[in-house]
Amino acid sequence: MTDKDQWPRQLDRTVDAVQDRMVKTRRHLHTHPEVSGEETETTRYLEGQLLSDGFRVRTGPSGLGVIAESAGNGSGPKIALRADLDALPIQDAKAVDYRSTVQGVMHACGHDAHAAAVLGAALALDAADKSGILPWPVSWRAIFQPAEETNQGALEMIEAGALDGVGAMLALHVDPSRPAGTIGHRSGVLTAHCDEMRVLIRGSGGHAARPYESRDPIAAAAQLINAFYVAVPRSLDPRHTVVLTVGSIAAGKRYNAIPDRALLKGTVRSLDEDARGRAMERVREVAEGVARVSGTEIEITFRSGPPSVLNDPGLTDLIRQCAVDLLGADRVHHIGHPSMGGDDFAHYLNRVPGSLFRLGCSGPGTTTTGLHTPDFDVDERALGVGAKILARAVVRWSEPKTHEKEATR
Repeated sequence: MTDKDQWPRQLDRTVDAVQDRMVKTRRHLHTHPEVSGEETETTRYLEGQLLSDGFRVRTGPSGLGVIAESAGNGSGPKIALRADLDALPIQDAKAVDYRSTVQGVMHACGHDAHAAAVLGAALALDAADKSGILPWPVSWRAIFQPAEETNQGALEMIEAGALDGVGAMLALHVDPSRPAGTIGHRSGVLTAHCDEMRVLIRGSGGHAARPYESRDPIAAAAQLINAFYVAVPRSLDPRHTVVLTVGSIAAGKRYNAIPDRALLKGTVRSLDEDARGRAMERVREVAEGVARVSGTEIEITFRSGPPSVLNDPGLTDLIRQCAVDLLGADRVHHIGHPSMGGDDFAHYLNRVPGSLFRLGCSGPGTTTTGLHTPDFDVDERALGVGAKILARAVVRWSEPKTHEKEATR
């Protein structure tokens, strides 16, 4: 092996050198979470970190989110790395030193880990470039976006020019179903199209002792939820997966009074447009039937969420190759089926080719806790694994002969 072939291991060592800093960053963000659209202090913290290391930095719209650039010694398009910053309105139940200090808010989806891993990759690439480790010029951009959970952040960063001059994009997402030190990859459809559903039921209120004098919206809501869960999946081809979930019910203020309205909120998730359209149509049909039976008025509205993440085959294979070289083939797994979760990384991929991989984050001997749960945590050794794969992939993608081949196609 020549000295030039040693760069992957040397680059790994630059990641190892910032492991403690990644952990510190992740724990700071975990302790001080901010929900979508309010990531002001998170932005300031990361901006300060990046400025202190001499990066060229600018903030996103309304001062939320950070875009950092490499030294810019590479020619041609850049490759971008994306991290998300927002937390969720969930109470942190963990008994750890870095437990959230914000009542009712926590990083239950691992965005703190994503930010730390992308920061680590950026620091390592910069250090490797300055020390002459890299085998060829590399040009990259790190995008730390707000508001992933509300499907706004990616669109706002794109509007602010985050993809200007970008030829490809990579991202990771922690996966508690996989042990730290492993990853999952998949070409093509990785996540579902996610639509937000809002159901307003209007009835007429009354005394709890005389329900026959009212048109009870709570009774209608109960009928409607049961009908949704039975009729929608039973009327769709099971080969085209659709998941409908009601996640919020709001109605009434008194235990002994029937309210005049109820509000349901939920999601409809699908993997193809035909199934998506049929599911929405069936939701409206079911609502019309329940409205007639209950004597209520039911208004259904949908708001489009993120489309499906469509991973580019070439970039997914690039991630796979980097991961196999780092971890060994037995720790790099193909994801057999798409997830019904959503991710607004899809908006970037509607404009440039890219790939998102799953980063194992569960620790040995620990009880696995799922995403969006009060006990969610990560094995912080995963941060270095994610940063190394991202950093290696940036360098591999930047190899001059790769772009020479693309130019001759």
